[in-house]
Amino acid sequence: MTRVNAQVYLPVVGVAGLLLLWYVAVWVQIVDPVLLPSPTETFRAMWDGMFQGKLGFDFLRTVERTTLATLIAAAIAIPLGILLGSSEKLYRSVEFVIDFFRSTPASAMFPLFLVLFGVGDATKISVAAFGAALVIVFNVAYGVMNARKTRLLAAKVMGASRIRVLTDVMLLESLPQTFVGLRNGVSLALVIVVVAEMFIGSTDGLGHRVFESQQLFAMPDMYAAIFAAGALGYGFNLLFLLVERRFVHWSGK
Repeated sequence: MTRVNAQVYLPVVGVAGLLLLWYVAVWVQIVDPVLLPSPTETFRAMWDGMFQGKLGFDFLRTVERTTLATLIAAAIAIPLGILLGSSEKLYRSVEFVIDFFRSTPASAMFPLFLVLFGVGDATKISVAAFGAALVIVFNVAYGVMNARKTRLLAAKVMGASRIRVLTDVMLLESLPQTFVGLRNGVSLALVIVVVAEMFIGSTDGLGHRVFESQQLFAMPDMYAAIFAAGALGYGFNLLFLLVERRFVHWSGK
Protein backbone atom coordinates (compact mmCIF):
# COMPACT_ATOMS: atom_id res chain seq x y z
CA MET A 1 0.00 0.00 0.00
CA THR A 2 1.47 3.35 -1.06
CA ARG A 3 1.77 6.32 1.25
CA VAL A 4 -1.00 8.17 -0.64
CA ASN A 5 -3.41 5.25 -0.22
CA ALA A 6 -2.55 5.06 3.47
CA GLN A 7 -3.42 8.75 3.87
CA VAL A 8 -6.80 8.15 2.22
CA TYR A 9 -7.71 5.41 4.71
CA LEU A 10 -6.51 7.25 7.83
CA PRO A 11 -9.93 8.82 8.61
CA VAL A 12 -11.41 5.31 8.73
CA VAL A 13 -9.22 4.54 11.75
CA GLY A 14 -10.94 7.23 13.83
CA VAL A 15 -14.41 6.07 12.79
CA ALA A 16 -13.57 2.44 13.57
CA GLY A 17 -12.14 3.46 16.95
CA LEU A 18 -15.27 5.42 17.83
CA LEU A 19 -17.56 2.52 16.89
CA LEU A 20 -15.41 0.09 18.87
CA LEU A 21 -15.58 2.28 21.99
CA TRP A 22 -19.33 2.63 21.51
CA TYR A 23 -19.82 -1.15 21.27
CA VAL A 24 -17.64 -1.68 24.36
CA ALA A 25 -19.58 0.96 26.32
CA VAL A 26 -22.87 -0.76 25.45
CA TRP A 27 -21.47 -4.24 26.17
CA VAL A 28 -20.15 -3.39 29.66
CA GLN A 29 -23.22 -1.19 30.29
CA ILE A 30 -21.31 1.93 31.34
CA VAL A 31 -24.58 3.72 30.62
CA ASP A 32 -28.10 2.32 30.92
CA PRO A 33 -28.78 0.46 27.61
CA VAL A 34 -32.11 2.27 27.35
CA LEU A 35 -30.24 5.59 27.23
CA LEU A 36 -27.38 4.42 25.00
CA PRO A 37 -28.52 2.05 22.26
CA SER A 38 -25.97 0.11 20.25
CA PRO A 39 -24.54 1.50 16.99
CA THR A 40 -26.49 -1.18 15.12
CA GLU A 41 -29.82 0.00 16.55
CA THR A 42 -28.92 3.63 15.95
CA PHE A 43 -27.88 3.22 12.32
CA ARG A 44 -30.88 0.97 11.62
CA ALA A 45 -33.13 3.74 12.99
CA MET A 46 -31.24 6.27 10.86
CA TRP A 47 -31.64 4.17 7.70
CA ASP A 48 -35.34 3.51 8.31
CA GLY A 49 -35.97 7.16 9.22
CA MET A 50 -34.20 8.53 6.16
CA PHE A 51 -35.93 6.29 3.62
CA GLN A 52 -39.19 5.22 5.26
CA GLY A 53 -39.89 7.57 8.15
CA LYS A 54 -39.91 11.30 8.88
CA LEU A 55 -36.16 11.77 9.32
CA GLY A 56 -35.55 12.18 5.57
CA PHE A 57 -38.08 15.02 5.35
CA ASP A 58 -36.69 16.66 8.48
CA PHE A 59 -33.18 16.38 7.03
CA LEU A 60 -34.23 18.15 3.82
CA ARG A 61 -36.00 20.93 5.76
CA THR A 62 -32.84 21.62 7.76
CA VAL A 63 -30.78 21.60 4.54
CA GLU A 64 -33.19 24.11 3.02
CA ARG A 65 -33.09 26.49 6.00
CA THR A 66 -29.32 26.29 6.39
CA THR A 67 -28.72 26.83 2.67
CA LEU A 68 -31.02 29.86 2.54
CA ALA A 69 -29.43 31.35 5.66
CA THR A 70 -25.91 30.87 4.25
CA LEU A 71 -26.82 32.34 0.85
CA ILE A 72 -28.40 35.41 2.47
CA ALA A 73 -25.40 35.82 4.78
CA ALA A 74 -22.92 35.50 1.90
CA ALA A 75 -24.84 37.94 -0.34
CA ILE A 76 -24.72 40.59 2.39
CA ALA A 77 -21.42 39.86 4.12
CA ILE A 78 -19.04 39.38 1.17
CA PRO A 79 -19.64 42.82 -0.44
CA LEU A 80 -19.72 44.45 3.01
CA GLY A 81 -16.48 42.72 4.00
CA ILE A 82 -14.75 43.88 0.82
CA LEU A 83 -15.94 47.45 1.44
CA LEU A 84 -14.80 47.44 5.07
CA GLY A 85 -11.52 45.70 4.30
CA SER A 86 -10.60 48.19 1.58
CA SER A 87 -10.60 50.99 4.18
CA GLU A 88 -8.88 50.11 7.45
CA LYS A 89 -10.19 53.28 9.11
CA LEU A 90 -13.75 52.35 8.19
CA TYR A 91 -13.27 48.82 9.52
CA ARG A 92 -11.78 50.03 12.78
CA SER A 93 -14.75 52.34 13.28
CA VAL A 94 -17.19 49.39 13.27
CA GLU A 95 -14.85 46.69 14.58
CA PHE A 96 -16.30 46.80 18.10
CA VAL A 97 -19.87 46.35 16.82
CA ILE A 98 -18.88 43.36 14.65
CA ASP A 99 -16.85 41.69 17.39
CA PHE A 100 -19.54 42.37 20.01
CA PHE A 101 -22.33 40.68 18.08
CA ARG A 102 -19.97 37.95 16.80
CA SER A 103 -19.18 37.10 20.42
CA THR A 104 -22.83 37.18 21.51
CA PRO A 105 -24.43 33.69 21.63
CA ALA A 106 -26.94 33.44 18.80
CA SER A 107 -29.50 31.86 21.13
CA ALA A 108 -29.56 35.12 23.09
CA MET A 109 -30.84 36.83 19.93
CA PHE A 110 -33.87 34.55 19.55
CA PRO A 111 -36.28 36.83 21.48
CA LEU A 112 -35.31 39.84 19.33
CA PHE A 113 -35.85 37.97 16.07
CA LEU A 114 -39.11 36.49 17.37
CA VAL A 115 -40.37 40.03 18.01
CA LEU A 116 -39.29 41.11 14.52
CA PHE A 117 -40.36 38.09 12.46
CA GLY A 118 -42.73 36.05 14.65
CA VAL A 119 -42.77 32.28 15.02
CA GLY A 120 -41.90 30.62 11.73
CA ASP A 121 -39.17 29.90 9.21
CA ALA A 122 -38.35 33.59 8.79
CA THR A 123 -37.03 33.76 12.35
CA LYS A 124 -34.94 30.58 12.06
CA ILE A 125 -33.41 31.63 8.74
CA SER A 126 -32.83 35.27 9.66
CA VAL A 127 -31.12 34.59 12.99
CA ALA A 128 -28.92 31.94 11.34
CA ALA A 129 -28.08 34.35 8.50
CA PHE A 130 -27.24 37.05 11.05
CA GLY A 131 -24.82 34.80 12.92
CA ALA A 132 -23.19 33.48 9.75
CA ALA A 133 -22.88 36.96 8.21
CA LEU A 134 -20.84 38.26 11.15
CA VAL A 135 -18.34 35.42 10.75
CA ILE A 136 -18.13 35.86 6.98
CA VAL A 137 -17.76 39.65 7.03
CA PHE A 138 -14.93 39.42 9.58
CA ASN A 139 -12.99 36.90 7.47
CA VAL A 140 -13.56 38.72 4.17
CA ALA A 141 -12.45 42.06 5.64
CA TYR A 142 -9.42 40.39 7.20
CA GLY A 143 -8.52 38.81 3.85
CA VAL A 144 -8.79 42.13 1.99
CA MET A 145 -6.75 44.01 4.59
CA ASN A 146 -4.02 41.38 4.45
CA ALA A 147 -3.72 41.22 0.67
CA ARG A 148 -0.06 40.95 -0.31
CA LYS A 149 1.38 44.44 -0.58
CA THR A 150 3.70 43.54 -3.47
CA ARG A 151 0.76 42.64 -5.72
CA LEU A 152 -1.14 45.76 -4.72
CA LEU A 153 1.93 47.90 -5.40
CA ALA A 154 2.54 46.21 -8.75
CA ALA A 155 -1.04 46.87 -9.84
CA LYS A 156 -0.82 50.53 -8.83
CA VAL A 157 2.55 50.97 -10.59
CA MET A 158 1.00 49.59 -13.78
CA GLY A 159 -1.67 52.28 -13.57
CA ALA A 160 -4.64 50.22 -12.37
CA SER A 161 -7.51 52.28 -11.01
CA ARG A 162 -8.75 51.89 -7.43
CA ILE A 163 -11.74 49.87 -8.68
CA ARG A 164 -9.48 47.55 -10.72
CA VAL A 165 -7.16 47.07 -7.74
CA LEU A 166 -10.17 46.22 -5.58
CA THR A 167 -11.79 43.76 -8.00
CA ASP A 168 -8.74 42.21 -9.70
CA VAL A 169 -6.26 42.10 -6.81
CA MET A 170 -7.89 42.57 -3.40
CA LEU A 171 -10.91 40.40 -4.21
CA LEU A 172 -8.80 37.50 -5.51
CA GLU A 173 -6.32 37.82 -2.64
CA SER A 174 -9.16 37.65 -0.13
CA LEU A 175 -10.76 34.50 -1.61
CA PRO A 176 -8.89 31.97 0.59
CA GLN A 177 -9.95 33.82 3.73
CA THR A 178 -13.45 34.27 2.29
CA PHE A 179 -13.83 30.49 1.98
CA VAL A 180 -12.64 30.10 5.57
CA GLY A 181 -15.45 32.48 6.53
CA LEU A 182 -17.97 30.56 4.40
CA ARG A 183 -17.03 27.22 5.97
CA ASN A 184 -17.28 28.65 9.47
CA GLY A 185 -20.45 30.53 8.53
CA VAL A 186 -22.33 27.52 7.18
CA SER A 187 -21.34 25.47 10.25
CA LEU A 188 -22.63 28.21 12.56
CA ALA A 189 -25.80 28.60 10.49
CA LEU A 190 -26.49 24.86 10.83
CA VAL A 191 -25.99 24.99 14.60
CA ILE A 192 -28.35 27.97 14.95
CA VAL A 193 -30.99 26.40 12.67
CA VAL A 194 -30.96 23.10 14.59
CA VAL A 195 -31.24 24.89 17.96
CA ALA A 196 -34.02 27.10 16.60
CA GLU A 197 -35.88 24.03 15.32
CA MET A 198 -35.75 22.63 18.85
CA PHE A 199 -37.19 25.65 20.62
CA ILE A 200 -39.00 27.97 18.18
CA GLY A 201 -42.33 26.34 17.39
CA SER A 202 -41.11 23.88 14.76
CA THR A 203 -43.03 20.95 13.36
CA ASP A 204 -40.12 19.63 11.27
CA GLY A 205 -36.34 19.75 10.97
CA LEU A 206 -33.54 17.79 12.62
CA GLY A 207 -33.69 19.90 15.77
CA HIS A 208 -37.39 19.14 16.12
CA ARG A 209 -36.71 15.44 15.49
CA VAL A 210 -34.02 15.34 18.22
CA PHE A 211 -36.27 17.12 20.72
CA GLU A 212 -39.38 15.06 19.94
CA SER A 213 -37.47 11.77 20.11
CA GLN A 214 -36.01 12.75 23.48
CA GLN A 215 -39.46 13.62 24.78
CA LEU A 216 -40.85 10.27 23.59
CA PHE A 217 -37.78 8.44 24.96
CA ALA A 218 -37.10 7.03 21.47
CA MET A 219 -33.34 6.98 21.98
CA PRO A 220 -32.30 5.26 18.71
CA ASP A 221 -34.29 7.87 16.77
CA MET A 222 -32.73 10.67 18.81
CA TYR A 223 -29.18 9.48 18.15
CA ALA A 224 -30.07 8.92 14.49
CA ALA A 225 -31.16 12.56 14.17
CA ILE A 226 -28.00 13.73 15.95
CA PHE A 227 -25.80 11.74 13.57
CA ALA A 228 -27.78 13.04 10.59
CA ALA A 229 -27.09 16.61 11.76
CA GLY A 230 -23.39 15.80 12.18
CA ALA A 231 -23.23 14.24 8.71
CA LEU A 232 -24.95 17.31 7.26
CA GLY A 233 -22.44 19.66 8.89
CA TYR A 234 -19.54 17.56 7.63
CA GLY A 235 -21.06 17.50 4.14
CA PHE A 236 -21.45 21.29 4.01
CA ASN A 237 -17.87 21.80 5.16
CA LEU A 238 -16.54 19.26 2.64
CA LEU A 239 -18.53 20.91 -0.18
CA PHE A 240 -17.01 24.35 0.47
CA LEU A 241 -13.56 22.78 0.85
CA LEU A 242 -13.85 21.05 -2.55
CA VAL A 243 -15.07 24.25 -4.22
CA GLU A 244 -12.19 26.16 -2.64
CA ARG A 245 -9.62 23.66 -3.89
CA ARG A 246 -11.15 23.80 -7.36
CA PHE A 247 -11.35 27.57 -7.76
CA VAL A 248 -8.69 28.88 -5.32
CA HIS A 249 -5.96 26.37 -6.19
CA TRP A 250 -3.42 29.20 -6.38
CA SER A 251 -3.80 30.05 -2.68
CA GLY A 252 -0.44 30.66 -0.99
CA LYS A 253 1.48 30.77 -4.28
